[in-house]
Amino acid sequence: MIDGITWFKQSAFLFQREHNLYIDPLGITDGSPMADAILLTHAHADHFSPDDLAKIRRDSTAVYATADVAAQLDGPVNVVAPGDAFEVLGWPVDAVPAYNTAEERQQFHPRSNGWVGYVFTIDGVRYYHAGDTDPIPEMEAISCDVAFIPIGGYYTMDANEATEAVKLINPQLVVPMHFGFYVGLSSDGVRFAKLVAPTPVHVFVPKNPFER
Repeated sequence: MIDGITWFKQSAFLFQREHNLYIDPLGITDGSPMADAILLTHAHADHFSPDDLAKIRRDSTAVYATADVAAQLDGPVNVVAPGDAFEVLGWPVDAVPAYNTAEERQQFHPRSNGWVGYVFTIDGVRYYHAGDTDPIPEMEAISCDVAFIPIGGYYTMDANEATEAVKLINPQLVVPMHFGFYVGLSSDGVRFAKLVAPTPVHVFVPKNPFER
């Protein structure tokens, strides 16, 4: 389920199958393959990095982004919003809500912004990339095999709060993200794995060195 997946940093992942699908590319390393498609969750600089996009985007790359991000990009962009269902490279994709509920951080990712996570199926495996979010009621309706969940805190749920998200989603496997760089500690992945046991957790080693 996780073969062919690369974690760069924060929430930036590459899925290498018959096509190359990137989500929130950031910290793209030399020699990384060009993108066939790119999914962007929201407008914050650690998720929407024009410099990193330029490293992997070509004329034929299909880009999907919320309206505020699309307005900042040249060339064709597919605008998405929570509740949209579409196909990317022949793979079914749903854009799902991503927002803060904790009072102390609602200003970072307000629900009114219409920012997203993505649920998509590749080779029979259903993945959920949550974007930047807290545990939200909409997670109860998400069915997936592998859930990529932010755990760094401050801007999103932390490792302790993310255990509630895992209960809501009930995936077969959880991948922590959004920690060890701008927020959260590099050790949070291991701590999170202990908190959600016996749910299996895979902590990727990022291509960029941890900063915290």
